[in-house]
Amino acid sequence: MVKVGLTGGIGAGKSEVSRLLASYGAVIVDADKIAREVVEPGTPGLASVVEEFGDGVLTPEGTLDRPKLGGIVFADPEKLKALNAIVHPLVGARSAELEASAGPEAVVVHDVPLLTENGLAPLYDLVVVVDAAPETQLDRLVRLRGMAEDEAKSRMAAQATRAQRLAVADLVIDNDGPLEALEPQVRAVWERLRDV
Repeated sequence: MVKVGLTGGIGAGKSEVSRLLASYGAVIVDADKIAREVVEPGTPGLASVVEEFGDGVLTPEGTLDRPKLGGIVFADPEKLKALNAIVHPLVGARSAELEASAGPEAVVVHDVPLLTENGLAPLYDLVVVVDAAPETQLDRLVRLRGMAEDEAKSRMAAQATRAQRLAVADLVIDNDGPLEALEPQVRAVWERLRDV
């Protein structure tokens, strides 16, 4: 088994790279998806979040109001730290379960947005960073995701810098260009991962 850490700043295109790797046969362990699962209604994770942040972070239906919680934690590093202390151990445990169920010949790609911030690079055989200039990230967040510019900048500022991500990279995928320029790069990375 080859364990790969895949990361990149918000709006860099990591999800598209993950999708392409999955289409080639990689087993994807998506930390964002798992982070949503561990705070679904009725989970201990959601109960802990409500205990920390109050009922105001719930929708009338009892689900987590992600935009409201995001507005709270991305504006306050201490609150973000408190949220991460709840969610990260739950995500780690579920990720380990999914990895254990992959076959011995599998290329397991852990899609981890905060890999750099949380010092997780040593957990993987290789780290792949999807890189884009901050201007490109901001444009994608505002234009494609409909985020307000201030919110996009706040989320970008809460993450590692581009230089910090590149410092932990074994392989870098440049995603500043158009989508059609991405696929050949991801295919080349896949071939490298199959040879590890």
